[in-house]
Amino acid sequence: MGRAEDGGPPIWKRVLDVTCIVLALPVLLPLMSGIALLIFCVSPGSVLFLQERVGYRGRRFICFKFRTMKPNSDVDMHRRHLDTLMQSDQPMVKMDAKGDPRLIPLGAALRSTGLDELPQLLNVLGGQMSLVGPRPCLPYEYDRYLPAQKRRFETLPGLTGLWQVSGKNNTTFSEMIAFDIQYAEANSLRADLSIMFKTVPALLAQVKETRARRRALKSGAATATPQPPVPSGAALAEPSNRLRDVADSAANDTANDTANLVGQG
Repeated sequence: MGRAEDGGPPIWKRVLDVTCIVLALPVLLPLMSGIALLIFCVSPGSVLFLQERVGYRGRRFICFKFRTMKPNSDVDMHRRHLDTLMQSDQPMVKMDAKGDPRLIPLGAALRSTGLDELPQLLNVLGGQMSLVGPRPCLPYEYDRYLPAQKRRFETLPGLTGLWQVSGKNNTTFSEMIAFDIQYAEANSLRADLSIMFKTVPALLAQVKETRARRRALKSGAATATPQPPVPSGAALAEPSNRLRDVADSAANDTANDTANLVGQG
């Protein structure tokens, strides 16, 4: 299928996004209403959290999420955590997987299941995002990207994507970038559908893994391990060798779809 008149994302992507959202409305509306009511009851403040993000070709937009943190929480904690992930070979584990005191009651559950991101369907309807694509990043994260890494922005950001269904929490920052670039350069309708079908199993595995990690921390079974050495700046431009293992074991089918359909995208 063709692309939009301005040379932007393909038309089929917009059709797929709107069609899926409209068909899912009978389920989405009660679910989102229930989550909004829950947040209103357990924590004072706004139900929604609005944050500037960077999306398609570096364009900035306001991203919507359900609020999962207490009002006036320290945002520098997340910046420091992200800085560490970008400069090391550590897995891309969220802060709340290790315990985050800033979270509201049930906030960790909303984040681990991805339910906090449901309001981003408004961004999808508005054209700033798609159902499938790389995650939109924060402006200060974008400013630290190398030129080669910014190729991941050659497609609309999404709620789910190739990285999310390819062992998300077990991959490094460099591996995430490599998955995103792979998708951006060879996305297709079949690949998007494949990623959508793999999203729920991936989320369930992520929830199970997060719960196991929290239980280990609470029981004291988790032991401190030496941190890997921080690579040089040039190392961030290339994916880790572990990417091959991660892609083969967790996303082989989807990677093959995108590779086989480059000419059809």
